Amino acid sequence: MYYTGTFAEFGQEPPCSERSWLPRPYGLLFAMPNLAPFHPQIVHFVVALLFVGLAFRIVSLTARLAFTNHAATTLILIGTAAAVLAVQSGTDAHGPVERIPGTRDLVIEHEEQGKTTRNIFLAVAAIELLALALARKGTMTRYTRYAHVASAIVGVVGAVQLYEAAEHGGRLVYSYAGGPGLRTGDPKDVERLLVAGLYNQSRNDRKAGKGAESAVLINELAKRFPGDTTVRFLHVESLLLDAKNPRAALAAADSIRIAPNDARWRARQATLKADSYLAIGKPDSARAVLAPVSAAFPQNARLRAKLDSIK
Repeated sequence: MYYTGTFAEFGQEPPCSERSWLPRPYGLLFAMPNLAPFHPQIVHFVVALLFVGLAFRIVSLTARLAFTNHAATTLILIGTAAAVLAVQSGTDAHGPVERIPGTRDLVIEHEEQGKTTRNIFLAVAAIELLALALARKGTMTRYTRYAHVASAIVGVVGAVQLYEAAEHGGRLVYSYAGGPGLRTGDPKDVERLLVAGLYNQSRNDRKAGKGAESAVLINELAKRFPGDTTVRFLHVESLLLDAKNPRAALAAADSIRIAPNDARWRARQATLKADSYLAIGKPDSARAVLAPVSAAFPQNARLRAKLDSIK
């Protein structure tokens, strides 16, 4: 996949430092394939390889574990190559994420930190290669050690920067949803993101005592995904707990057709119907709903406990 369009097609200027070298107009042809879908995988290699490589380099300075010397060089060189790819994949991926309201500043900061990390470890890799060249001469052992010490010192600075870049990337993903639903380009992923957002916000609203707001979100979920059994039962629950309408909840629960041998959903349906009957003030009806399902699935301790709790 290659990018051949223009930034103008997206209705905005390209972000951060990219503006300094882009020609006008912004029509570009990148020779490198679009690496955006691979950004999560690549950055995990960067973090693992560079942190472990730096740790090995520091240990190698003690001269106690000889294997850590060449292992450190190998890991740092591979990790630095991965960092170059991580920056490129991040540049490819930032567009859709940056257009999410409220994320632009964090995306720009994360991108700049990633580039700084890459540049620092390019310097570390150069020092490692210099040390390797010196070691091959045999008589330059002292200077080789100096190079290794310099690599460790610069590497520690790079590790701090790497941690900051990774922390900002984590915030983008887990606090701003800058990635879930967007990475593959599959519209179904965006639907799943919407489901998660509506569900979790409805739970927050319910905990905050905002039943009406929670009900609106669950109603939207039920409207968009009418054939999803999980969503339908969430709607029944919302009618009961958020809208305080047990009769509507009872009718909605009755409308869901469940296979007789489906232990999970039959138990869920029976429990919600029982709670609706209890809210209406009909404990006998609640027991009548629970009893046959409890008998059909005697291993379900919760159903038995629910039935026993109704006096």
